[in-house]
Amino acid sequence: MSSLDPVLLSRMLTGITLFVHIVFASIGVGVPLMIALAEWRGLRTGDPHYTLLARRWARGFVITVAVGVVTGTSIGLQLSLLWPTFMRVAGQAIALPLFLETFAFFIEAIFLGIYLYTWDRFKSKYFHLMLLIPVAIASSASAVFITTVNSFMNQPQGFTLKNGVMTDIHPIQAMLNPATPTKVSHVLASSYTLSAGVLMGLAAYSMLRGRNHPYFKKALKLTATCTIVFAISTVMIGDASGKFLAKYQPEKLAAAEWHFDTMTHAPFVYGGYMDKNGEIKYALKVPYALSVLAGNLPSTEVKGLNDYPVDQRPPLSIHYMFDLKITTGVLILVIPLLYLIRKRLPGRKPYPRWLLLALILVGPMAMVAIELGWMFAEVGRQPWILRGYMKVSEAATTSTSVGWMLVLFIILYLVLCFSAIKVLSKLFRNKDAVEELKQLGLEGAEGK
Repeated sequence: MSSLDPVLLSRMLTGITLFVHIVFASIGVGVPLMIALAEWRGLRTGDPHYTLLARRWARGFVITVAVGVVTGTSIGLQLSLLWPTFMRVAGQAIALPLFLETFAFFIEAIFLGIYLYTWDRFKSKYFHLMLLIPVAIASSASAVFITTVNSFMNQPQGFTLKNGVMTDIHPIQAMLNPATPTKVSHVLASSYTLSAGVLMGLAAYSMLRGRNHPYFKKALKLTATCTIVFAISTVMIGDASGKFLAKYQPEKLAAAEWHFDTMTHAPFVYGGYMDKNGEIKYALKVPYALSVLAGNLPSTEVKGLNDYPVDQRPPLSIHYMFDLKITTGVLILVIPLLYLIRKRLPGRKPYPRWLLLALILVGPMAMVAIELGWMFAEVGRQPWILRGYMKVSEAATTSTSVGWMLVLFIILYLVLCFSAIKVLSKLFRNKDAVEELKQLGLEGAEGK
């Protein structure tokens, strides 16, 4: 394995680490908000079912946080070991958001511990809910800070590069680069969507097993409503992201759409494949849609790949990532919307088996969408690690030990993922929600 290209191995190891981490990180960002909404709903309505939802979600959240810490630490370690040239050149520019991300995590961990151990300890229940507010804010802030690092890699600014050394560095300007607004908002919205979708799937799975207790129906309604709201916001931000790409990274948008010639009234290419001669076959071409995505008007000019040197073009394979991401995004929105509409139709069975199965799939689809989004962002930036300044091949280590690191980290991630799934399943299986309601003396409380 030592004979393999260290650059390729470094990309594989970093990619696998991000692949695992992004799921746990997204859940870590979104679940605190869902817990807060459930507890707030319980306090506002006096319904103990929502309060129990918050309790149970909080227990599971701790497990995902633990795994997220390990994978997040792995990323920090790999930045220094696998990409030493990048860190030597850009380390000072990204040091501030990395420090702030660590600070945000400390706040999250401290208040999460206090929150977990102070249930029923306050005369006013709202005091306990207030402890969760710093957790939700800090978890989202953590995502904001770390995403600004990625934004900087896509749209670097706030420094002067002289002889391969960054000088005159302005960390705030580097953080607040043109890519930050769309990337940060998209990461937050998609994390909230994923978390709501996963929790919705758990409620739907319980009902699919014949558990029609009001607790599960309320959980399904709350999570489905949140999934729709967050999914709509994700779609809207996705539109803004398309306009950002058209202005600042037109080569990525062109590669995603197999758009070679600069033109107005450009069509949106969905699906299909490209043969050896570069001809697109069996694709759905929506007239003017790419120009509309780029600038809201059919007359918007969209730059083509032919305007860029061949060695600076992103891989054309990102077209499939882009299309699959759009497809999953639409399904994530439509399925819970269909559930809420059907629930209001008179004479219709509100929980048919096929619909519950579809709701269960929303969580995995949201995971796929997030993975595709990050793959599209990272692969679409190729060949650059720091766009316009440093290529990936120039930033990677030359060590021959990366192969063994790859094997060891794959084993670590397999153990972590298996352990997390095992612990979470046992945690909720051994303490049934209905039984817990009885233990707490809440069974029979209907709420509102």
